[in-house]
Amino acid sequence: MKNLFKYAAEHWKSLIAIIVVLFIQAYCDLSLPAYTSDIVNVGIQQAGIEDRIPEAISSEEMERLLLFVSSENQETVMNAYEEDNDAYDTAAYVLKEDISEDDTEELTDILAGPMMLTAGFESGSDMTQQIEEQLKSAMPQELVSDDMEVFDILQMLPAEQKEAMIQEMEEQMDDIPETILEQAAVSYVGSAYENLGMDMDQIQITYLITTGGKMAGLALLGMAASILVGFMASRVGAATGRDLRGRVFRKVVGFSNNEFDHFSTASLITRSTNDIQQIQLIIVMLLRIVLYAPILAIGGIIQVFQTNVSMSWIIALAVVIIALVILVLFLVAMPKFRILQTLVDKVNLVMREILTGLSVIRAFSTQKHEEERFDDANRALTKTNLFVNRAMTFMMPVMMLVMNGISVLIMWTGAHGIDNGEMQVGDMMAFIQYTMQIIMGFLMLCMLSIMLPRAAVAADRVQEVLDSKTVIHDPEKPEEFRNEEKGLLRFDHVSFRYPGADENVLHDITFTARPGQTTAIIGSTGSGKSTLVNLIPRFYDVTEGSITLDGVDIRQVSQHGLRGKLGYVPQKGILFSGDIASNIMFGNPHGSEEEMIEAAEIAQATEFIDQKPDKYESPIAQGGSNVSGGQKQRLSIARAIAKHPEVFIFDDSFSALDFKTDVTLRKALKQKTKESTVLIVAQRISTILNAEQIIVLDDGRIAGIGTHKELLKNCEVYQQIAASQLSESELKAGKAAEDGKEVSVNA
Repeated sequence: MKNLFKYAAEHWKSLIAIIVVLFIQAYCDLSLPAYTSDIVNVGIQQAGIEDRIPEAISSEEMERLLLFVSSENQETVMNAYEEDNDAYDTAAYVLKEDISEDDTEELTDILAGPMMLTAGFESGSDMTQQIEEQLKSAMPQELVSDDMEVFDILQMLPAEQKEAMIQEMEEQMDDIPETILEQAAVSYVGSAYENLGMDMDQIQITYLITTGGKMAGLALLGMAASILVGFMASRVGAATGRDLRGRVFRKVVGFSNNEFDHFSTASLITRSTNDIQQIQLIIVMLLRIVLYAPILAIGGIIQVFQTNVSMSWIIALAVVIIALVILVLFLVAMPKFRILQTLVDKVNLVMREILTGLSVIRAFSTQKHEEERFDDANRALTKTNLFVNRAMTFMMPVMMLVMNGISVLIMWTGAHGIDNGEMQVGDMMAFIQYTMQIIMGFLMLCMLSIMLPRAAVAADRVQEVLDSKTVIHDPEKPEEFRNEEKGLLRFDHVSFRYPGADENVLHDITFTARPGQTTAIIGSTGSGKSTLVNLIPRFYDVTEGSITLDGVDIRQVSQHGLRGKLGYVPQKGILFSGDIASNIMFGNPHGSEEEMIEAAEIAQATEFIDQKPDKYESPIAQGGSNVSGGQKQRLSIARAIAKHPEVFIFDDSFSALDFKTDVTLRKALKQKTKESTVLIVAQRISTILNAEQIIVLDDGRIAGIGTHKELLKNCEVYQQIAASQLSESELKAGKAAEDGKEVSVNA
């Protein structure tokens, strides 16, 4: 998992920008439920009145209100208001403009109870009628009249008696829920505004339009933030995929054959494509969902505690259930995802083998067997995929059950709170929305858990390639080649074994290949011929001994410098998609057209190139599938010739050529390579008859070194090879020539 975050963290500047935009998006999303609550509570239930104390009140209402305010607080109230006899139809008191928030809170605490009592006495509620009857019965009957109101009675009471009554009323109201006091205060403020002649419908419409406009603005801002996050996350994901593909490619290009033996070609292709695609996709999801989910969830929890703390236990219950579901899913599915990627490798391997060897499969009529082999790999992948997907399908119903259950629980608990006057309808609606946002944050994480384990495995597989140690590397201070021994290639007691093998493949190989001479290597299958020449370009490094070129150990120079001196033609001709010209000039891209034509002529490739309508611009399909094996070999030879190397290495590169073409090509090549060192690995003796030096390998050891005629006389292994390929007359001629040479020397 750490590798995923490491890849994403490489673009830290974009991450910071995304986080900032996510906070903006979260602010917008978390603000909308609060505005919904305000529209329900204030805009509808309170008719657009959101003031808890009147900003303007008639003088008559102020007098009535002050009857229920203690004498010590009356001065505080009157200091907060000033008289205004011009703004309204009647004399009024207006709240001063310079009043602070602390003063407003103090006034709210002072006037909450008196406003509720005043509104109650004015509306004639049951509670206030009982208080009114008690006051009338305590008054002398001669002072009480039928039309006398409680306000008149309170004015007639002695100051001490009125203070005691007010204190008793305040004590009784201490048990009243704060929500009821606020609603009563708002109701009173609305009545006070109506008494002053204000247009209450306009106040409500203005509030609804203003709040609705804010909601619309926040929704648009949230949408813009979401689009921007998606854009930036996609860029980061694409850039991460691009960088990873580039790093993996550069790493793989620097692999020696040892690393290719460790990572199969099918696995490297999967890691470079499918695995990196998984990483790219998950990084986009990480930036859009994983980063956003905790911001949304934490912000929702904060808002919930500000809305109504009494139902916060519901959030805790939902989070615990969701966390348990995620834990179970990870424990069940995580091990399967590593198996899943391995099975994808296997399907790719089988598919690649079948497509590559399709002609052989058809020739041997083994289609049925290959179908079964592919079906086995495909079924294993499908079975694992089904297990993972079935485990994940368990998540969605559970999450929907949790969401719906939590909604019902909130409504049931909230209904009791509303009935008891502990909360308002809008608060319950906001709580439901915040709860859904919190659960949705965890739900998004759960949805992501389907892809996250697989992407984590993919990231580990990619990192495994990037962390792999390349066995062959350049020295810290590469040496330069010496011109005095230019082209001289020397093997000095070289032994080699493949990494992890128990026995050497080559044993104590010593010989010198000189410029202007052809050194041929021949031997039975498995004798180590190709392994020997693969040591020269450092596809592998020697286990013992040393190989020098121009008098310098090839391990002490840079790989680029070494391979720049070599013209390598592999055993299997490999061409690249493009055209004939690009393939011939592959090692010398800045060479002239004359050099290209000369190389093609020496390689005997002009006979089929000139027959093509587009000549050297004729297209070459991927892998050279649109040319024959012999044409492919000739173009590979031309590619090496066009490079003008000091050392030519032909690894059984003439096997697909007919005898006539082979002879003509070697004759032309001899003229071209007068100053170059030539090594030829061959199966046919006819290819190397005229070589100045022939090295015979047998089971990784040198069985003989010499010319064709010398080896026919003194090398048993070479004699066996020659006997299997040459006619009796050719053998006698070779021996006779050698005998004649000895006689001449003795004479």
